Amino acid sequence: MVRTLIPEDPSDVHDVPLREALEERYLAYALSTIMHRALPDARDGMKPVHRRLLFAMRELRLAPGAAFKKSARVVGDVIGKYHPHGDQSVYDALVRLAQNFAVRYPLVDGQGNFGNIDGDNAAAMRYTEARLTEVARLMLDGLDEDAVDFRPTYDGSEQEPVVLPGAFPNLLANGAQGIAVGMATAIPPHNVAELCDAALHLIAHPDAKTKALMKYVPGPDFPTGGLIIDSRATLLDAYETGRGGFRVRARWHKEDGARGTWVVVITEIPWLVQKSRLVERIAELLNEKKLPLVGDVRDESAEDLRLVIEPRAKTVDAELLMESLFKLTDLESRIPLNMNVLTQGRIPKVIGLAEALREWLDHRRVVLLRRSRHRLDVIGHRIEVLGGYLVAYLNLDKVIRIIRKEDEPKPVLMKTFDLTDVQATAILDMRLRNLRRLEEMEIRAEDKALRAEQRDLKALIASEPQQWARIADEIKAMRVTFGPKTPLGKRRTGFAEAPTHDEAAIEEAMVIREPITVVVSDKGWIRALKGTVTDLSGVQFKADDKLKFAFPAETTSKLLVLATNGRFYTLDAGKLPGGRGHGEPVRLFIDMEQEADLVAVFPFVGGRRFLVASRGGHGFVVPEDDCLANTRRGKQVLNVDLPDEARVVTTVEGDQVAVIGENRKMLVFPLDQVPEMTRGRGVRLQRYKDGGLADLKTFTGADGLSWTDSAGRVFALSLKELADWRGNRADAGRLPPKGFPRSGRFENGG
Repeated sequence: MVRTLIPEDPSDVHDVPLREALEERYLAYALSTIMHRALPDARDGMKPVHRRLLFAMRELRLAPGAAFKKSARVVGDVIGKYHPHGDQSVYDALVRLAQNFAVRYPLVDGQGNFGNIDGDNAAAMRYTEARLTEVARLMLDGLDEDAVDFRPTYDGSEQEPVVLPGAFPNLLANGAQGIAVGMATAIPPHNVAELCDAALHLIAHPDAKTKALMKYVPGPDFPTGGLIIDSRATLLDAYETGRGGFRVRARWHKEDGARGTWVVVITEIPWLVQKSRLVERIAELLNEKKLPLVGDVRDESAEDLRLVIEPRAKTVDAELLMESLFKLTDLESRIPLNMNVLTQGRIPKVIGLAEALREWLDHRRVVLLRRSRHRLDVIGHRIEVLGGYLVAYLNLDKVIRIIRKEDEPKPVLMKTFDLTDVQATAILDMRLRNLRRLEEMEIRAEDKALRAEQRDLKALIASEPQQWARIADEIKAMRVTFGPKTPLGKRRTGFAEAPTHDEAAIEEAMVIREPITVVVSDKGWIRALKGTVTDLSGVQFKADDKLKFAFPAETTSKLLVLATNGRFYTLDAGKLPGGRGHGEPVRLFIDMEQEADLVAVFPFVGGRRFLVASRGGHGFVVPEDDCLANTRRGKQVLNVDLPDEARVVTTVEGDQVAVIGENRKMLVFPLDQVPEMTRGRGVRLQRYKDGGLADLKTFTGADGLSWTDSAGRVFALSLKELADWRGNRADAGRLPPKGFPRSGRFENGG
């Protein structure tokens, strides 16, 4: 038999545009994810799975101090009654609530293997056991007193709380992580004692801003400790907007050993970083030779965390060593802040610190009023029952006679003694053993006490200041329980300023310092040969390519590249490809225009001065430090307009400038006629009727000008012998002296 999805009755077929159908269904899925899975409720700081876990454990009577029950029993109740999802996802949620390295204030007291900071998984649920903690008891306190609304479970067979009473500020104390559809939440944990102080201040000053509250809540307090290195201004901006992040570093200290040796000991790592993965990462970097200051790493952790970092040599700077580790590993981690929560239990919204505390306090007031009204109803019922007991006590014989003789004693009792239905029922339900306790003084004493409590509760409900005073008392009591002097309440995360180090020193610390020879081909391919290579005859190039530049450097060197567009670019020598192949195009490392070509490549030394010039004959002196670029786009130094282009860069050495043009006319003039600038077109160095500048060099007048011809012969002329070529900048010059190379360049002359 073939089944079909097409209905037999054509009237049951409805035409719906596919776009509308998909939008409607995806919106329903998105809302379900946002409301029932990913975002926490601002009032109790919980997602549905966590709320149902705690409620199910309460129903199983797993209170603090009670006997443990198997986690499988808890998970079974949760998925069977309240949360129709996979058992593993529910167990994972339970495990996380028990991990004191993941949750600042655990809600579940676990017995057995619940995982560790190394990232090892918990044992299967059939092996582990669980019960609630004191924190969870505070979250659930008042459920039997109509503190919150209940709703039917997914199958209608049970009732579950919509939100927990939440006497504990769980949203901020334990934080939350979640990814919904189109939005996410990331709230780090905080210190409860500090949150209590901030809440008390907010009760006393309802209009207090986040800046005032940060006197009490300076920042997150992570279970694994660490150090927050952000500035107060950064923290304030994050807490005011509800978006931002926190830079957290491992806590470390230096331990001295024998004969001047020392090691770095790491005792705390950033939150949610797996220790074993961290050690593996450091070992990988050691193998890749990216941590030249580090000699070895070992994990000596037992109950307390202890990672030992050995330096490569005892002369290494410890802080520089740690900076290199912070830069490349999760020893420094960024913890995001995105306080996206469900306000009023249904509206997704990004809130700040003040609004988060206000949501919790407002919820506590609602819970207080509901519990007070519930208690009033209980007291009213008890007072009514006590009135009936008093009538029974004063007329005991007559009451007994009516009960014995009448077929329906209830209406007779109500008529005879003017009792209510509740009072008559209470008398009839009374056990005989209680008759001896029906003493008038006891009944009247209990009635008096209940009426006094009734008056107090009515006064509380009618007075908002009294309500806030009661909430403040509860918060103060909680602050004592989780105060800074208690093991659980003591602040674990500290604050520090990141030490300022020269970026170049840090970069250098992460590369092993070795000699290399940089080779650049005519077509712009670059590579680094190991060691100082003087004979380059054996270096191979691609077809139709040849050597253009070659010079010694070190793996820690920075290289300056001048292109024909007048821009200087910066390369890290340690990142250049090795010398086994043909290298890689320079353009892969910098963002250079396609029409631009290389003019010069050389190591950055620092402190020198360069004379840069264009083909058109304009140039100026520029400090070397001003040529260093911070981005791939380089730094514009010499301004040129096509078809003009940058032609020469030379190191300033001396007090004279020798310029030769493509027309083979040479000019010598004093260097002081050339201005020093950081960027510009410069001044005219030589005037040309045809062509442009071919080459230039600087020299000391007392030593004279020298050059080398194509045959390797060295020529030198004193300043006196150069009298015919001396003049002022912007002169035309005259044909060079005898023996000057036909190439029109000073070649290797120095």
